[in-house]
Amino acid sequence: MNKISKIAVFLVIAAIVSSAIYVFYKAYQPKSLRFQGEIDAQSYSVSSKIPGRIESIMVKKGGIVKEGDLVFTIASPEVNAKLKQAKAAQAAAGALVKEADKGARKEQIQAAHDEYQRAQVATQLLEKTFKRIEALYKDGVVSQQKRDEVYTKYKAAQYQENAAKQLYVMAKEGAREEQKEAAKEQERVYAGKVDEVQSYLEETKQYAFNHGEVSQILIHPGELAPTGFPVVTLIDIEDSWARFNVREDLLKYFKKGSVVDLEIPALSQNSYKFKVTYISVMGEYATWRAAEAGKGFDLKSFEVELRPLEHIDGLRVGMTVLAEF
Repeated sequence: MNKISKIAVFLVIAAIVSSAIYVFYKAYQPKSLRFQGEIDAQSYSVSSKIPGRIESIMVKKGGIVKEGDLVFTIASPEVNAKLKQAKAAQAAAGALVKEADKGARKEQIQAAHDEYQRAQVATQLLEKTFKRIEALYKDGVVSQQKRDEVYTKYKAAQYQENAAKQLYVMAKEGAREEQKEAAKEQERVYAGKVDEVQSYLEETKQYAFNHGEVSQILIHPGELAPTGFPVVTLIDIEDSWARFNVREDLLKYFKKGSVVDLEIPALSQNSYKFKVTYISVMGEYATWRAAEAGKGFDLKSFEVELRPLEHIDGLRVGMTVLAEF
């Protein structure tokens, strides 16, 4: 074997030995920990305060909605009918206020005056009649029964005259201050009812109170919408975060306030910086239990949320995120 052959054999053997050493080295190195989570985002439900039939939906699934955009309308004939009733009651209450302020009409005052004059004349006539009967009674011409009957009619005429006088005075003076105030308060009550029904009428048009993407349309035109039931759901991808379920013995990798590099395979192989903002224990269903008593202990799982430090183009809810330590 010449010198060159010996060198070649030596190099092959060295390469095999080096490869074996590298394999053994890698085999005994501690394995990296990989956590898998997903992207979540804030969602909003646009619903109605009043029940009714959906008249029209102004948005499409996947469309972008800005704050203040009209989302859907509801047809509610019942609310329109109640508004007419409330306005009619308010108008009637206003008329009563005017009547109380103005007092009785001239014709009513004149009628009360005439009735008072008639009662006066009737009283004067019965007074004269009673005096004549009283004189005849003293002379023994008429019986006491007849005298008492005329006296009773005379006193009744006096009472009727007094009542007619009071009615005449009331007609001239108009309503009392208490009656006027009561009429005004009644008008305010019905004005409040009009405002209440008007607010319900405004609820038949629902606007977006936040910007976002339409993720679900749960009720379609022609269908009935119950009170408070979500009709359209919006997702604000600008308010998104990564969510992981982490066993408690591994929480040391996710300290609150720390910055972690995460991979999003759906976007690129690059890593993105996220900050740990929320850690909360999960329910008993997420507890890891020891297989045998006395060997190990139960470990709870925690929900960890991390928010991106910068805007990430193309980010979608449900995307897989990976963390490796």
